[in-house]
Amino acid sequence: MANIILVGSQWGDEGKGKVVDIYTEFADVVIRFQGGGNAGHTIVIGDQQIILHQIPSGICHPDKLCIIGNGMVLDLETLVEEIELLRKNGYFFDDSQLLISEEVHLVMPYHRLLDVGKEKKAGDKKIGTTGRGIGPAYADKINRTGIRFIDLFDENVFREKLEINLAEKNPYLANQLDQPECNGNELFEKFTALGENLKPHLTNTSVTINRLIQEGKNILFEGAQGALLDIDHGTYPYVTSSSTTAGAACTGCGIGPTKIDGVVGIVKAYSTRVGEGPFPTEQHNEIGERLQEHGKEFGATTGRPRRCGWIDTVVLRHAVRVNGLTSLALTKLDVLSGMEKIKICRAYRIDGCEVAEFPANIQKVADSAPVYEEVEGWNQDISAVRRNEDLPSAAKNYINVLQELLGVEFILISVGAKRDGTILLKNPFTLERI
Repeated sequence: MANIILVGSQWGDEGKGKVVDIYTEFADVVIRFQGGGNAGHTIVIGDQQIILHQIPSGICHPDKLCIIGNGMVLDLETLVEEIELLRKNGYFFDDSQLLISEEVHLVMPYHRLLDVGKEKKAGDKKIGTTGRGIGPAYADKINRTGIRFIDLFDENVFREKLEINLAEKNPYLANQLDQPECNGNELFEKFTALGENLKPHLTNTSVTINRLIQEGKNILFEGAQGALLDIDHGTYPYVTSSSTTAGAACTGCGIGPTKIDGVVGIVKAYSTRVGEGPFPTEQHNEIGERLQEHGKEFGATTGRPRRCGWIDTVVLRHAVRVNGLTSLALTKLDVLSGMEKIKICRAYRIDGCEVAEFPANIQKVADSAPVYEEVEGWNQDISAVRRNEDLPSAAKNYINVLQELLGVEFILISVGAKRDGTILLKNPFTLERI
């Protein structure tokens, strides 16, 4: 039995939802450990598409336990909507299938107003957030003024924290950001009711997770966003507000690092990015347009078109290092079918020098010129391929070149959006060949 972390290795949108959904077959428990409603994890079951934002992507398997860890920031209003949508689509009828940390911090309506207002005020210098209030909620957590789920069940604590927050935030919303103020009594009543509605899911998840580890369960830790959006190791300040790398699984769940057995990095066969920030391999041409069209590259949370470009192994080596990746899962390989030549960025040229590691100075990243290695493409439709040996030789060569440049092997290859559009090479928990 093993405990495996699954994280994005680029700028998010790598297809984590599908991979988690597939790997849940091998797992007993699936845990989200960071981020919030700014995530959009898409699962395609048959002809049905389900987009999850906060609930772990294993929820569509009725016999699996899903846990929302303390490292997330949770929007209770949209969580209720997500639960209703799942049940409307025929999933999640057993309340015991979902547990929520009593220590998780809440995204309040004023956090969303602050997020939207600050982005509007920033104008051309905006970060490009989803407007879901994630950054302001994490800021309150760090400022020690956040409201946790457990606070909703102590009337005095909840009311006091709410009053303190609104006394600070309402004047700022109205006078500086041109946003409406929040009514404290209305929020108190609404969130007290939401808390009671969701109380059956509330527990000390750290105790539960450690007990499950002791029982020898296979546990899959699901991350959101990607390594280059990490608050410490990403393209700061064009990042999300949480730690998106593997280390966050421990702090975001209340377990020790000695409990982790492996880390799987999800890699899209090309690169995409949503929002602002440097993107060295971005293609402002027919290549970028083709990738966007064939890959259906539009944000699952916002609907915004994603910026598209060639795969970048400078970015991926960075992800391998900061996450300690032990294996990789390649997604959307089918999108590259029909391309005569495919480029792989193996280094950057900065100030006349070739650089193989990702710079901390994002202006250097923005000014860099990718150094490409070109490989042959393939014309075959690979969406029906289910065995690695049946892939076109050019596709296998593409994968081999990436493995050589990264020093980590691929154990899954996705060739389509649906569950069955997958080549499973190894079980992620045992690393035995399938």
